[in-house]
Amino acid sequence: MISTNLTTAPIAGLSGAPDPTRAIAATTGADPQNPAEEDFAAVFKAMLANVNQIQHHARTLTEAFDRGEHQDLLGAMIAQQKAKLAFHTTLQVRNKLTAAYQDIMNMPV
Repeated sequence: MISTNLTTAPIAGLSGAPDPTRAIAATTGADPQNPAEEDFAAVFKAMLANVNQIQHHARTLTEAFDRGEHQDLLGAMIAQQKAKLAFHTTLQVRNKLTAAYQDIMNMPV
């Protein structure tokens, strides 16, 4: 029987995944402990660059497996799932921002 521990954070299982706050801080030059100094546009651009990098890495691994250069099918599949998850998360953030913008624009003045 499989036991699940719901007290730990779900992200704890992704030990190989990069920490997004550190990646954003490294690309924007901001202090991750003080998020007030970060510009929203810079953070969003850094997130998009990170998603692009993840997708590029997954594509590279998949193409290398297709050519027979690497035999790590599991690694290629995991990279594809990480890229898919990163893209869908970014898409949901975009949808929420669009909905928030539309709500603000529809407010009576």
